[in-house]
Amino acid sequence: MTSKLTFPISCSAAAIAFAMASPALAGGTLAGSSITNTATINYNVGGVAQPAVNDSETFVVDRRIDLTVAEQGTSTTVVVPGQSNAVTAFTLTNTANAVLDFNLAATQTVGGTASHGGTDNFDVTGVTIYRDVNNNGTFESATDVAVTFIDELGIDASVPLLVVANIPAGRATGDVANIRLTATAREGGVAATLGAALTQTTGANTAGMDTVFGDAAGVADAARDAAHSDDDDYTVQTATLTLDKRSRIVSDPFNGTTNPKFIPGATVEYCISIANAAGGASASNIVITDVLPTTLTFVAGSILLNGTVTGSTCNADGTAGGSFASGTVSGTLASVAAGATRTLVFRATVN
Repeated sequence: MTSKLTFPISCSAAAIAFAMASPALAGGTLAGSSITNTATINYNVGGVAQPAVNDSETFVVDRRIDLTVAEQGTSTTVVVPGQSNAVTAFTLTNTANAVLDFNLAATQTVGGTASHGGTDNFDVTGVTIYRDVNNNGTFESATDVAVTFIDELGIDASVPLLVVANIPAGRATGDVANIRLTATAREGGVAATLGAALTQTTGANTAGMDTVFGDAAGVADAARDAAHSDDDDYTVQTATLTLDKRSRIVSDPFNGTTNPKFIPGATVEYCISIANAAGGASASNIVITDVLPTTLTFVAGSILLNGTVTGSTCNADGTAGGSFASGTVSGTLASVAAGATRTLVFRATVN
């Protein structure tokens, strides 16, 4: 027969308050805490109750060192050549059962497959680690604080970190720079000072607080080494522009528009086309200039901007604009999207 013991449910307000104020920590019971429990026996002799006999046992909770470094998000950071303060973002979490310091190191890999695909083929410059003070994933020089270590990080506490770097000029679309952030746990130590390196307790359990490394392997560190690492990467996306200039004879004084020739007095139409390669970024504020030789005379009001091209033919679908001054034709295209071609068209006569 199975018997069941039923306990009355009775909690004081103080007990409820204590339970609410003491949530369970994923990191576990605080290292260095003493856990004591007492066993009691009550008995009778000749029907007479005898004094209870008690015995207690106490042990010290040992310290488990554990941490994670994780990239924020799941995609690469898209950058352009010459960009300053490009950001990759990470989160460091203390999953140990003790308050710890963490030394930080941002490094660049050499070759190999990058975090989000592609092959690492260049290095960024000016790599600096910042604490993301307002946790918005954006670098703000007036707010975020440059750090080389995290001080006194509590159990189950996390801190957002930014690795900020500059992208060299001259990189091409698809170039990738892989970034690695590694955190290494250290003793809690004195506030505002990086604590000493940690050492695992060897041999049998001691009466005091022992130390056990319990961290998993990161992308570039082993399991149970008091460190953890993760990668992120920068991928370049830029505009690759090509320039093509061509001309066609429109008319001459003798033949008009029927089989005209390039003779003095003939009208020539020039088409300057700017093509932006597919797969890159949009190009903006494109300034076009063309200095005319003294053998040509500009036809006033003939500039058309932002026209298109069909095959190798410039279409007369641009918008009037641009300027001519000091013998130079000028015009600005607001933007040319990746995979698109836009034109500046103007006319001149042969002197």
